[in-house]
Parts: sequence; C-alpha cells; structure tokens
Amino acid sequence: MTWGMYGAFIFTVALLVFTAYFLLGGLPLLVLKHDVPLDARFVRSFFNVYYKVTFWAAVGAALSYALWGRVAFAIGAVGIAILVTVLRKHFLDAMEEVGARIEGSDAEPIRRFRRMHGTALLINVALLAVLVWGTIRLSQSV
Repeated sequence: MTWGMYGAFIFTVALLVFTAYFLLGGLPLLVLKHDVPLDARFVRSFFNVYYKVTFWAAVGAALSYALWGRVAFAIGAVGIAILVTVLRKHFLDAMEEVGARIEGSDAEPIRRFRRMHGTALLINVALLAVLVWGTIRLSQSV
C-alpha cells in the first residue's frame, strides 16, 4: 500500500461529504422567495463556499491518486477541480449579476435566479452521481 491510497480515501470521502452536504443544504434554500438581493447574495455565497472546498478536495484527491498510480482517477479529480473553477468564475458571476437586478416587483430576475439556483443543484446531483460511480469503480479495481 502506498501513502497515496490513504490520501485518495480521505479526499474522496471529503468530496462525497461536501457534495452531499451542499446538495442537501441547497435544497431548502429553494423555498426562499429570492425577491430581495440579500437572498441572492446568501445563495451565491453558499455556492461560493462549496466550490472553494470542492476545489481543494479535488486537488488533494488528484495528487493522492497520482501518487497511488491511479492516473484515470487523478484525471477525473482534475476534471472536478476544473469544473468547479469554471462554475465559480462564470456561474457565480452570472448569479451575482442577476441577483443585483432583483427587486420585489420584477419577476424576471427572480425567475432567472431561481432557475440558476436549481441548475447549480442539478450539477451537484450529477457530480455526486459521478463520485459514487467512481468510488464503486475504484472499489472493484482494488
């Protein structure tokens, strides 16, 4: 056994926990009316924290998988790090732009922001599915 295996285990569990936690934490936020800019800032901050912790867990997983000699899994973890970096930059910027236009009487920005919030949660579901699938594949190869 190599040290990379232990790191891979720890960082993979961290990725699973972070993704599940933020998915379950983000679902109740959909009940917010999103009719004031403060709601939008809170939701955006919530996803900002998620993308940051997921980035660092994915980097740790990539390095650990590389040390362990599991190149395909290292590449997958790098892919997750790239995905959350792109989402953090572009998706959160778009959320901020739409959130700044939210006023109580204008329904269009509210509708767009709710759709963006839902999309972020769907991306979380997809990422969680990929992580579970990868974990099952990994367990079959060990």
